[in-house]
Amino acid sequence: MNIDANYKITANELQNKVILVTGANRGLGRAAVLDLAQAGALVVMLGRDFGGLEAVYDEVVSAGFQEPFLYPLDLEGATPQNYQQLQADILDNFGRLDGLILNAATLGTLMPIEQYDIKIWYSTMQINLNAAFMLTQFLLPPLKQSVDARILFLSSAVGRTARAYWGAYGVSKFALEGLSKTLSEELEKTNIRVNSLDPGAMKTKMRRDAYPAENADKNPLPSAKSPAIVYLMGEKSKGLNGEKLVIN
Repeated sequence: MNIDANYKITANELQNKVILVTGANRGLGRAAVLDLAQAGALVVMLGRDFGGLEAVYDEVVSAGFQEPFLYPLDLEGATPQNYQQLQADILDNFGRLDGLILNAATLGTLMPIEQYDIKIWYSTMQINLNAAFMLTQFLLPPLKQSVDARILFLSSAVGRTARAYWGAYGVSKFALEGLSKTLSEELEKTNIRVNSLDPGAMKTKMRRDAYPAENADKNPLPSAKSPAIVYLMGEKSKGLNGEKLVIN
């Protein structure tokens, strides 16, 4: 299902919403943080690069938007105890969570499965899949305290159509699609809507690493795609659940 990249953000459309974004320090995560804050949300910025998080925090505050909440966490090494603490911190500070955007990912390496480095496989799966599962599991209690909540899994075209040599990254995105659909079915009668989103090509470091010979200037910036994420966190997308979404 296609959604429009040219969504027009209106002031305060996400006022009083508490939304957590993983991988919030760069790329699409950074762009989403800025747009969500513009729409009035209180954004919980989760990432392992504290300096990067601080830089985006400064951008949000300088723009005059609501001060975000920084939450440094290395998803590769995070334990269930870390996620339990995150749950407690969200409930203690906000009492609920209205949106969870699972954006953080690593490319791993592009090579045949036969030759794939096992350590890189484990690392990629830990960040891209296992962390998303644990974040979702531990944050469902605060999401259930919201009157209208969203979970959004950031996916990829290679997680919907298999492509040779994409290894752990492609497999992890296929698995995220399954997790998203399973959750949407399990939570169908609740206040939580669950979807996956393929944002398409963007001018990011990951894209450059994956396609080093590509003319990156032809790709749009993440800020051209991130308004669609505001739409998916708001009232206007309430009818969407269990969808595989693509940004036009």
